Amino acid sequence: MKIKSIGIIHTPFKRKKDTPIQPFKSKAVGKVEVFKKYQYGLEDIEGFSHLILLYKFHKSRGYRLKVKPFLDDNLRGLFATRAPRRPNQIGLTVVELLKRKGNFLFVKGIDALDKTPLLDIKPYVREFDKTEKIKRGWLEEKVK
Repeated sequence: MKIKSIGIIHTPFKRKKDTPIQPFKSKAVGKVEVFKKYQYGLEDIEGFSHLILLYKFHKSRGYRLKVKPFLDDNLRGLFATRAPRRPNQIGLTVVELLKRKGNFLFVKGIDALDKTPLLDIKPYVREFDKTEKIKRGWLEEKVK
């Protein structure tokens, strides 16, 4: 399987330790640069308030199948967490689209490192992406 970057995410976060843990904790504004050869794919995107960004955890190395998540002191299965050290190092975030200018998207609520490789963009659609009855597993008592 070959996946190539379609752009670069520019953020104020230069070091991993300064990056918000999840997008809901971030008010940061970032700039998503889509490479010019993909620019026409951005047509009609301005009509969406939020976007899903898929990206590469480019600073993560290796992985463990049991990890200690930021909201817990217990070891948990990797796939029951959003830990960045993963076999395929793919990250996902939902951001608010502020505006588009050519091949640049200005977004709010970004939680990625500066110069993160962008893999894909999808519109967030509440009716498609939200489920009414959600179970949050081990996070049930941690997230209110």
